[in-house]
Amino acid sequence: MVGAIDPRAGKLLDPAALLDVARLIDAYYAGRPDPAEPAQRVTFGTSGHRGSAFNTAFNEAHILAITQAICLHRKARGIDGPLFIGIDTHALSRAACQTAIEVFAANDVITMVDVDDGYTPTPVISHAILSHNRHRVRGLADGIVITPSHNPPADGGFKYNASHGGPADMDTTAEIERIANDLLLGNLIGVNRIPYARASASVTLYDYISPYVADLETVLDMTAIAASGVRIGIDPLGGAGVHYWGRIIERYRLDATVVSDVVDPTFGFMTADWDGQIRMDCSSPYAMVRLVALKDRFDIAFGNDTDADRHGVVTGSRGLMKPNDYLAAAISYLFTSRRDWHSTCAVGKTMVTSAMLDRVAQKLGQQVVETPVGFRWFVAGLKDGTLGFAGEESAGASFLRRDGSVWTTEKDGLLLGLLAAEITACSGGDPSALFNGLTQDLGAPYYQRIDAPMTPDQKAMLKSIQPDQVAMTELAGEPVIAIENTAPGGGPLGGVRVRAKNGWFAARPSGTEDVYKIYAESFLGPAHLERIQAEAQAVVSHLLQASKI
Repeated sequence: MVGAIDPRAGKLLDPAALLDVARLIDAYYAGRPDPAEPAQRVTFGTSGHRGSAFNTAFNEAHILAITQAICLHRKARGIDGPLFIGIDTHALSRAACQTAIEVFAANDVITMVDVDDGYTPTPVISHAILSHNRHRVRGLADGIVITPSHNPPADGGFKYNASHGGPADMDTTAEIERIANDLLLGNLIGVNRIPYARASASVTLYDYISPYVADLETVLDMTAIAASGVRIGIDPLGGAGVHYWGRIIERYRLDATVVSDVVDPTFGFMTADWDGQIRMDCSSPYAMVRLVALKDRFDIAFGNDTDADRHGVVTGSRGLMKPNDYLAAAISYLFTSRRDWHSTCAVGKTMVTSAMLDRVAQKLGQQVVETPVGFRWFVAGLKDGTLGFAGEESAGASFLRRDGSVWTTEKDGLLLGLLAAEITACSGGDPSALFNGLTQDLGAPYYQRIDAPMTPDQKAMLKSIQPDQVAMTELAGEPVIAIENTAPGGGPLGGVRVRAKNGWFAARPSGTEDVYKIYAESFLGPAHLERIQAEAQAVVSHLLQASKI
């Protein structure tokens, strides 16, 4: 986190400080981005283009350009099946969806829209794409999710999922980004568009909820959860999963309660995050005050971010679990309970996720595949079944069906919440108890991420850093094992990682903000972690001084 904790953290904001939705929508249509300004161009990070209409970073012009670029990409790649499109509950999502449909319809792209004009979680779009494309070689589908994930209420986001169901690869997003920015530079000449009244008549209504809910029993032991009587509390946090939970509870007869089904684009029901902003980060103790309050009412409770691709888990024995701790517990449980998974299934993790996952995998005899940051790196492994589980430190993960076949190639927060219920029903304890048992054998990890300001030029330097520029032979008193800027599983980190036996750090620039991130972990205690963090910051400072930026 950056700086001191805001005094509003963990509290409801004054109504006067909440989003002015009408003004935001006006800005979406009125704003005219200047392509000469980097902050106003189309930029695809690890999860699509994001920004606020107030900053002229997410406006109608951006969506027109991006959607036309996707149409051209589809044509060039021969993708001629339907396009599954979903939105979350952010204020800009519905407006952006209408803009996109105007362009898709003008380009003769068949769009699949929720039958009830409702919200669609990111993993459900992935599930729909994979279900449609199964056994097909022609008429392949792809998809769009209109969401900025857990970002503040004023933000919008636009993600493209390819025909493999997951986030598009870097070559694809670079192509879409380039074409979209060329269209912006050309005053949108070349964008095909028809009025929404005509375009909406051409969409296909699609029931997203029923097939996803019915399929859950192929990936989870829903019968065991129901039979155990485990008491479950669920808070959708006003997000896209809000209308899914009632159907899941009814179908599988779970002892579960949805504690709130409120949808409000100001998100005024959310307590502020550490910096005083509303942010639907389901792993933040400040944003999750309402969820943590469920600890004593239920055996297990969970919530999701706004597009339901991330999870926050609260256990009766411990409270809000740290994301890495839950991932470690999930891996331990899954690889000992899924008898039909192939013995060679690996654990996928990003380079900045806890090394506890490596220790758990080693204990289980499973291979670990480490990747750069971004779930796109797990898509191929989840699709072909070579990754049994894939997860990242920001509370996102997915895993295979019980028979070892693909479930989603996206993070699935609904799935990971229900897995916590299965663990509680079947393992003799909740996920916190399972994790505590692991620490007895493998050591207790101390993990923290720190963000600090950095200029765009400094970010570019850090992103291109080479291992030989980091002159370290020891890290917090231990010999350095490796200095890496490339993931063992392939792909650039966009920064550097330094590892020793009982600790490590990674430094990399943010893809969406003018900050850099230091991830650090120790298995020797808090004091050792602080020493690692201090040495990591000293390394970054030295690199900046050496480059005279």
